Amino acid sequence: MDLVIAPSGQARCIYSDAIELAALGRLAIARASHVEPDDQGQWFAAMIGGPVLGPFGTRGQALEAEQAWLQVNWLTPVS
Repeated sequence: MDLVIAPSGQARCIYSDAIELAALGRLAIARASHVEPDDQGQWFAAMIGGPVLGPFGTRGQALEAEQAWLQVNWLTPVS
């Protein structure tokens, strides 16, 4: 799990159960996307405020693409 902490003390991460985040202080957790199938059974990750990723053959592939997109496009040092 990557945990990015800015000089201000604000932290940012892609949520995981790997670390008990509540131990760090007050949390603000928000959804990054909606991962849903279409009527043909193809899976898409619709990033909130960003692109729609897909189609993927499985939900797991869509979730992996979501995490990869977040790591490149969102998980950056906060100011």
